[in-house]
Amino acid sequence: MEIKKVGVVGAGTMGNGIAQVFAAAGYDVLMRDIKDEFVARGLSTIKKNLERMVSRNKMAAEAKDAALANIHTTTELAPFADRDLIVEAALEEVSLKLQLFRELDGIAKPEAILATNTSSISVTKIAAATKRPGQVIGMHFFNPVPVMQLVEIVRALQTKEEVVATIEATGKKIGKTPHVVKDSFGFVVNRVLIPMVNEAVNCLYEGLTQPEDIDAVMKLGANHPMGPLALADLIGLDIILNVMETLYQGFEDPKYRPSPLLKQMVDAGYLGRKTGRGFFDYQSA
Repeated sequence: MEIKKVGVVGAGTMGNGIAQVFAAAGYDVLMRDIKDEFVARGLSTIKKNLERMVSRNKMAAEAKDAALANIHTTTELAPFADRDLIVEAALEEVSLKLQLFRELDGIAKPEAILATNTSSISVTKIAAATKRPGQVIGMHFFNPVPVMQLVEIVRALQTKEEVVATIEATGKKIGKTPHVVKDSFGFVVNRVLIPMVNEAVNCLYEGLTQPEDIDAVMKLGANHPMGPLALADLIGLDIILNVMETLYQGFEDPKYRPSPLLKQMVDAGYLGRKTGRGFFDYQSA
């Protein structure tokens, strides 16, 4: 099956980034969110990103205009009926995703592929909520989507091999490097990365040293480009906690228990860059 028309459910940080890379690659893109203001904000972000690329000579002005012309917006799901591929990038909540996939399954044409951008939730469970489980797959992009090269393609227990091949080829067409993994809680990247971040939080909780020192030793000792606490602030501490809880509940293994300090930070509303404060202060930056 050739993918020509793409739908993106969600116009937030991940959704608008996904819409941008598909539009820049020449696909007809329909981006949807639940409110006009959310859609407008997502489209504005895409415009700013593309204009920045033009100013840095990374994209021609004509290519920017063509990409923007490829993007259409809506607050409804019904217009997704003609899409070949629909990528869900809604909030990381199991009940919400299951409901969305049930609705999309009833709207999308029979041959359409339904993909989820979930970072840790079982794709197998999401697929089972539809009447086309063989055509459900994970397309796990990374933030910021236009910059990060990897797409983790997650094969659910039910996913057909031809669907995996189609999505892998599509990932390459949008300029990404796809890697196929089996469905498991957290997949590969977050199963390795997020517990490491959680352990850095535990080091802070136990008073081993200061946040700056934890990040410095990991950058200098492990050659990481960014320290784990600064990375947590960039990702969002609420998202880190959500993934840790998914791993903990999914595997029932105490090694995935979220740090008490991580829970406290989220309870306090200190979620990182998006709130101006996390393990570091961004309000004066």
